[in-house]
Amino acid sequence: MAIKDWPASERPREKLLRQGASSLSDAELLAIFLRTGVTGRSAIDLARDLLARFGGLRPLLAANQRSFCAAPGLGEAKFTQLQAVLEMAQRHLHERMMREDSLSNPQDTRRYLHARLADRPYEVFACLFLDNRHRVIACEELFRGTINGASVHPREVVRRALEHNAAALILAHNHPSGVAEASQADIQITLRLRDALALVDIRVLDHLIVGDGEIDSLAEQGIL
Repeated sequence: MAIKDWPASERPREKLLRQGASSLSDAELLAIFLRTGVTGRSAIDLARDLLARFGGLRPLLAANQRSFCAAPGLGEAKFTQLQAVLEMAQRHLHERMMREDSLSNPQDTRRYLHARLADRPYEVFACLFLDNRHRVIACEELFRGTINGASVHPREVVRRALEHNAAALILAHNHPSGVAEASQADIQITLRLRDALALVDIRVLDHLIVGDGEIDSLAEQGIL
């Protein structure tokens, strides 16, 4: 049966308008994005098939172009649509941070960094540069590495912080393994950066490590 023939209360679009997007399952959200199914399969059926094929919503959203387009019911048009949606979500979170008088809502910061870094197949080291009221000046990806690690150079971090006239910053990097636990090397580079930046009166407020669905905070652990 086509979705248009379902009771109105069960149709994903009507359900979203009536109850909000959070009330929908992953398959229902994906069905709205897909819009149509394939021969003999409704959009909901196709969505369930795709979630099973990729192992969930997040692996589907993180799939590369080749594997995404190879799936039934998908293709380059859907891939470009999806990439545009993901980029808009990141920019939305970034603008929310930039509008804040200060980083008084750490959850927005975590959501933004998770959206930006979590699905990278290699390590990325980023910095949030803040003014003396802890307002975001800029967010930059400074170093990229392999899946085993990234070379972080304190001199470059200090240089960029001075160029932004930052008073403080938040460090962040991802663990492609998905485990957000800080390694000894993570702790050592954090302390090196803290000491180097302290020489020019710039404070390191935190170092956030982005994993698969979780973020580890070195400040919360008492390391900073």
